[in-house]
Amino acid sequence: MQSSPLFIPVILGTPRQGRQSEFVAKFLVEQVGKQDGVETELIDIRTLPIATNDEGEGIKDPGFSAQMERADGLIIVAPEYNHGYPGMLKHVLDTCLKEYIHKAVGICGVSAGPFGGTRVIQNMLPVMRELGLVTIFYDLNFSNVQTLFDESGKLLDPDTQIRRSDRFMQELIWMSTVLRYGRQEMK
Repeated sequence: MQSSPLFIPVILGTPRQGRQSEFVAKFLVEQVGKQDGVETELIDIRTLPIATNDEGEGIKDPGFSAQMERADGLIIVAPEYNHGYPGMLKHVLDTCLKEYIHKAVGICGVSAGPFGGTRVIQNMLPVMRELGLVTIFYDLNFSNVQTLFDESGKLLDPDTQIRRSDRFMQELIWMSTVLRYGRQEMK
């Protein structure tokens, strides 16, 4: 059924300096890269040339738009900021619309606290739906992120995180495959 690899990029959703979520995003890029028939890349919103003097599709970056058009699914790594998600992440996501329609998204919450970004995930779910993305039913949480990685970004307990991320990946790949088929067959 699948003639070319799925493309599932990982979006690092914060521009902050010293962000612990960068380690999580790099770990997930590594995990996606291990999946058969899947290509990935890291999209760091810090590096996107998105204007802040306007909004929506009026400030669309052609490169980001092309990546979203090509994508079969997305992983969004979002740190929890005061029970919410980073404003710059919302600003970037709002620059595309048609590019997201009927594509899968998995949300990975990151938190310095014990809940692993659960509230950021809850807050993002209605936004994903409004953008036309289809959320998978399994979320990924990284609680107490500052204790999970060493200073170089290496996981201290990889077995637990790999087991949890494998379940997340399998669901995202399944949903991305099914939605790709639907987009191709239902034109």
